[in-house]
Amino acid sequence: MPITHVNAKGKTYYLHQGTTKTGKPKYHFSPKSEGNLVETVPEGYEIYEHPNAQVFLRQIQPKIITDEERQVVEDGMRKYASVSHYKIDVKGNAILIYTAAQNMSALTAILQGIPGAMGKEAQIMEILNRSAHYSPVMQFELIDEEERTFAVQRYCYRGSIDDWIYVGGSGKLKKLVQQYVKHLDKESFYELM
Repeated sequence: MPITHVNAKGKTYYLHQGTTKTGKPKYHFSPKSEGNLVETVPEGYEIYEHPNAQVFLRQIQPKIITDEERQVVEDGMRKYASVSHYKIDVKGNAILIYTAAQNMSALTAILQGIPGAMGKEAQIMEILNRSAHYSPVMQFELIDEEERTFAVQRYCYRGSIDDWIYVGGSGKLKKLVQQYVKHLDKESFYELM
């Protein structure tokens, strides 16, 4: 049975194998169910889904961030942030927060105003969640592995920068999450320097 992965948008992807110019195996996911399908994930590899639902096969990453630290950010988002459409990802030594690039509240209101939409709120939210695009907005970068201290960065969208910028000092993750995630999706976010 071929390896499949259903992504966050509900689309099924199949793992395919090809070869490089030098004859080595290479792998990719595709929605096509025919071709050179793979039946087992190659040793040393894992399936990875990007917050925007692209599916990849990648080498297993060393675990620098703990599950507990990721959960601190998840819990902090639910407790302190007003953002309801977000995704959390771990890359190397950083925990990233992605938020929906669209104004989901405005889209919900528009769709609910369409004749015949009454009573279909769950279906409307499902459509919105499947079509949302997420952008990275904040990350907590581990800067001291022994002390488990982090630094906060926000994404700067100025044309001359378009990169991560530090927004304050470093410290324990729980305190930083409490102090900074409340600014997401607010004007005060752009004042963080």
